[in-house]
Amino acid sequence: MATSTAPGTASNKSDNPAAELDRKRPQNQSATTVSAGHAGVDEPAAERGKTSIADGVVEKIAGMAAREVTGVYALGGSLARTLGAVRDRVPGGRNNVSRGVKAEVGQKQTAIDLDVVIDYGVPIQDVSEGIRENVIGALERMTGLEVVEVNITVNDVHLPEDDEEEEPETARVQ
Repeated sequence: MATSTAPGTASNKSDNPAAELDRKRPQNQSATTVSAGHAGVDEPAAERGKTSIADGVVEKIAGMAAREVTGVYALGGSLARTLGAVRDRVPGGRNNVSRGVKAEVGQKQTAIDLDVVIDYGVPIQDVSEGIRENVIGALERMTGLEVVEVNITVNDVHLPEDDEEEEPETARVQ
C-alpha cells in the first residue's frame, strides 16, 4: 500500500529502500548497485548479491582432493600427461592441477569426471571410493555445491619399474 503526500511535504517512510538510502546518504558519497540477488537494508548481508563459481575452480578443488588419496599416481590420460609433463618443464610453466578433471557446474549442483592413473597393487575399487569421498567432501565444504556424481575412469596402472631409469650402457671403447 503506497502512501501519498501532498506536494512539498516529505514522507517519513519510503516504499523504495534504495531511495531511502539515497536520502540518508551524504551528497558526496556515490551509490553502489548490486545487480543480482536481493537488495535492501532489510535483507541479511549474506543474501545481498550473487556468488558464481567457475568450472575451473571446481576442477582445481576436485583435482587436488583426488591427488590426496593414497594409490592415485596421476590424473589425466596418457596424452594429457605427456603434454602436461612437457609444459611443466618449460621455464615459467605451471603444474596444471585440473589436468584429467572435467566439471559441469550448475547453480546448486556439480558433476565431476576424473581420468586417473592408479599405482600397481592397490585395490582399484578402494581407491575409487576414497577419491569419491575426498572429492565430494572437499567440494561440498569449500563451494557449498551439491555433488551429484563423481565418475572415475582408470586409464592406466603405474608400474614400479616405470620410475627406474634405464641403466646406461657401458661403453665398448674406453
